[in-house]
Amino acid sequence: MNIEELTQLVVNALDDVKAKDIKVFNTEKLTDQFERVVIASGTSGRQTRALAFSVSTSVKEAGGDVIGMEGLDSGEWVLVDLGQIVVHCLQPAVREYYNLEEIWGGKEIFMKANEECASRLMPHRETVKTDGE
Repeated sequence: MNIEELTQLVVNALDDVKAKDIKVFNTEKLTDQFERVVIASGTSGRQTRALAFSVSTSVKEAGGDVIGMEGLDSGEWVLVDLGQIVVHCLQPAVREYYNLEEIWGGKEIFMKANEECASRLMPHRETVKTDGE
């Protein structure tokens, strides 16, 4: 499975459990540890855990590997390590406090399905194409 397919799988899994404010960042030029960071919010510890389990289950069912999951105890911030992608499922207050979007460059990747309408929906945002440009 290539990075675009895996990323779309992760976003779909998060969306299935009603994640809020899903963002995808290309980190290829920032670190050699992983290629994408996905950040999503859940309204409670229970939902952030459900988001993480949804991602884990979807990836495994598609034949991918889940290296690990951390933060399941409190559910305030659950991290899912997929090797090429690191997924952060956070409660809103924790997400605001740590501001991971700023750390990873602030330039969100829009999935191909959103590229056509992105300029109309969020004209103030800079975008990065999913092919790594």
